[in-house]
Amino acid sequence: MKSYFFFRKKCDKIKRKVTLLGAENTNGGMSMQKIFRKNAVMIVTIAILILFAGNSVVTLFSVKRQQYHTFSSKIDQIIQTMKNNDKEIEAINANLDVDYVTRAKATAYILEHNEEVFQRVAELQRLARLLDVDEIHVTDEDGVIIYSSVGKYVGVDFRKGKQTSEFLSILEDYKESNYFVQDEQPNTAEGKVMKYVAVARRGKKGIVQVGLDPERQKKETERNTYKYIFSLFPIDEGEELFSIDCDTDTLTALSGGMPDDSIAKRYTLERFQDCTQGGLRQKKDGTYWYVVTKEYNNTLIGASIPVRVLFFKLLFNLLATLLCLVCVEIIMLVLLNYLVNKKVIIGIHQILNGLNRITDGNYDMTIKVGGNPEFEQLSRGINTMVKSVRHSSDRLAKILEMSEVPLVAFEYQEEWGHVYVTKGLKEILNLTDMDIDSFYQDKQLFINRLQEIMSHPIKGDKDIYRVTKDQYVKIHFMTEENGYLGVITDVSAEVKERQRMKYENNHDQLTGLCRYQYFKQQAAEIMQMMKTGEMCAIVMMDLDSFKQINDNYSHDVGDKYLQNFGMLLQSQSEDHCLTARRSGDEFCMMIYGYRTKEEIEEQLRQFWELLEKTPVQLAFKEWKAIRASGGYVCTTRSEMDITALLHLADKALYRAKERQKGTFTEYAEIED
Repeated sequence: MKSYFFFRKKCDKIKRKVTLLGAENTNGGMSMQKIFRKNAVMIVTIAILILFAGNSVVTLFSVKRQQYHTFSSKIDQIIQTMKNNDKEIEAINANLDVDYVTRAKATAYILEHNEEVFQRVAELQRLARLLDVDEIHVTDEDGVIIYSSVGKYVGVDFRKGKQTSEFLSILEDYKESNYFVQDEQPNTAEGKVMKYVAVARRGKKGIVQVGLDPERQKKETERNTYKYIFSLFPIDEGEELFSIDCDTDTLTALSGGMPDDSIAKRYTLERFQDCTQGGLRQKKDGTYWYVVTKEYNNTLIGASIPVRVLFFKLLFNLLATLLCLVCVEIIMLVLLNYLVNKKVIIGIHQILNGLNRITDGNYDMTIKVGGNPEFEQLSRGINTMVKSVRHSSDRLAKILEMSEVPLVAFEYQEEWGHVYVTKGLKEILNLTDMDIDSFYQDKQLFINRLQEIMSHPIKGDKDIYRVTKDQYVKIHFMTEENGYLGVITDVSAEVKERQRMKYENNHDQLTGLCRYQYFKQQAAEIMQMMKTGEMCAIVMMDLDSFKQINDNYSHDVGDKYLQNFGMLLQSQSEDHCLTARRSGDEFCMMIYGYRTKEEIEEQLRQFWELLEKTPVQLAFKEWKAIRASGGYVCTTRSEMDITALLHLADKALYRAKERQKGTFTEYAEIED
């Protein structure tokens, strides 16, 4: 009955509003249309003006930012072009180095079969021209030049010069396959800038070296200059690109050609270095320019444009925007007038006539207005509202009883001794029949039960609480003058889905292990909870020869190999181990809960023994034990940074791979 009177009160309010609306309609349809048209013109015009004013302000403040992004993008493209050219030059230099090594090997071959040629300087010079090199030198086993195409270099001791001593590595662990390529630098003999390539002498311990003038390679780098790159970029009206050498503070390139010295001197680091976020600078002729600069590879690269050009762009954009907005306003007003005349006025009159009859007490009245879906929906809504005034209480009870939504509504008032609760409370709150009966008789028991449930909120979820391990509810309260209304909804499926998504986000799909970032977070929390006297270890692991398994047996076998290794990691004690996949064939593990290093090392030994005892099938009748190298670092300090520990363990891992693959090494052993 309470719900019925509530709906009845609402119906009375609607009646009063409908009566008022009917009185407003006494002016007639044409009057309403004129009022609407007048207001529509005023509102649309004001809206257009506000939009234009707002757009003008935004455009005014954003033109500088837009130009900054344009210049920044163009400078980034220039820098990327330089980087790409650097890579191409690096590849060219690498190919030339291979060619020079081949020439040195050819010289060593000739020396092995015809040493007499090397005993005469003229013959050596002739050989150098044939091999297209500038110098040829041969040393004995002590690194002293015994043959040279430059006679005065004979007797030079490689051990006595910083430049020549780099080639002694060929003699230290002597193999005929040894070689060394040196970057261009002044030589020991006379400070001449040369590029030298050397190989081991064949048949006798010694060094065979060829020297080349670096001018051979400089031609390849000529196109990697800012002058050349500026010529490739399109320049807008008034724009210019420039570059300044940060070491010499001189202008090195300017789009359109280098200016005279008086103008070039104005391009300095002091004027332009602070324009990385854009800035205004005045030129010699008094005009202001907008400038953006970025530094790359010790060079300041800049782009500039006259402020007057930006102003004309701004003015053009504003005029174009205003014209578009005026056209939009005209179109909107024409369309609105048409829609009001054809689609609204007639329907409103029909609905108002029907509402007037309803407010006069004719509740059997049915409103039927067609013409558009909105009026049809409104008519159905009014008819449904009228019916609900008469049957609201019964309908509400039936809806709650027939609904399959896991929802329970409750109400209690201060003067009541019991609680009113809809069906389903037993299932949602996991209660017994005795609990339900007691709640109906004593509201305090129900309140206590709610307070107990609300003492277990789910972190990060508002109004969601845990009832049991796998059951969660959402509780909403609404305070009334003398009591409360509330709704309890079963949200177990939603919470479990979020938990599943969180698990998938934090765990590797292939192996089921923790993802690296989640591992670092968990490991840091474990370290913070370490007790005095406890020790933990961070372990980095890398599968040996994993690339060969992928290449020789397919990536599916490689995935199986990774999965098996992941299962072995997961088989470790959860009370002492936290495991994760870092990336590719790299894994990490945290061992904790021990008090001595010996316990940690014993766990590692058992794990490596488990790897040897658990082979993986790579092919038919072909099995292979998983081989992995590891490095670990131990600590008793709970305040240690987990990232730093991982870095130390990674160092130990690489030392283990250098010493003997398939083993593990402690970081402390490296320091020793």
